[in-house]
Amino acid sequence: MLRIGWFSTGRGEGSRGLLRFVYERLAAGAVDASIDFVFSNREPGEAEGSDRFFELTHSYGLPLFTHSSTKFRRRTGGRLAGRRDEYDAEVRQALSGSNPDICVLAGYMLIVGAEMCRSYPLLNLHPALPDGPAGTWQEVVWSLIRQRAEETGAMVHLATEEVDRGPVLSYVTVPITGGQFSGHWQGLEGQDLEAIRASQGEAFPLFQLIRREQYRREPHLLFETIRALSEGRIAVRDGAVLDSEGKALSTYAPKGVCLDRQVEASLAWEARREEG
Repeated sequence: MLRIGWFSTGRGEGSRGLLRFVYERLAAGAVDASIDFVFSNREPGEAEGSDRFFELTHSYGLPLFTHSSTKFRRRTGGRLAGRRDEYDAEVRQALSGSNPDICVLAGYMLIVGAEMCRSYPLLNLHPALPDGPAGTWQEVVWSLIRQRAEETGAMVHLATEEVDRGPVLSYVTVPITGGQFSGHWQGLEGQDLEAIRASQGEAFPLFQLIRREQYRREPHLLFETIRALSEGRIAVRDGAVLDSEGKALSTYAPKGVCLDRQVEASLAWEARREEG
């Protein structure tokens, strides 16, 4: 059985939704894997969003470990970025009794240091294709609009010191032209994007549409990647992503494994289930 450590700040519905999505499918026996523990860099009482995340975690009977990065920063003084390795060392100590096969960064709002990346195979879900924009999902969407991109997607990659650029395990593509997108792109012609961004922000319809299509696929991509790991179709070893024969994916598939077919099948199954 694949043993998973789950790292999340637990700020909002997105974090709860990812945990709920993966946990309920694992509990149903869809994949031979389990979540061994949940870790958060917040503690109970720090924020309403994370408290709701903790309630969900407890409802599933999952072991919860917390170590407040805010309290750490106050205790040590200065910015967390300057003492990242020290904080990570305390996290590793708190988790010393755990031995996960992989760890998932699912809404974990801290950048992890080099030693942390070496200690655990940390999988990060990033809302862009392997050769797409880096940054937060908001920055990614604005970059796509600015570039007049024809497609986007999401990827699961190994976390490294280079943010959003570690070895890729898998990805899914999302077309963002034609169909429902056409009118939005046409309406953008001749417009000042920065003025739109300043006046409408994330309420801009094209922004919302792109993010919606990314967001609805991300949980499916993460789960299908976990399935591929549990079945041995891909593996993570010593900082490298390998195929079922032990060959490094980077030598022939630097973008990782495309899971478009699996994700679309999963979306279709979910739609049929919701219809009754």
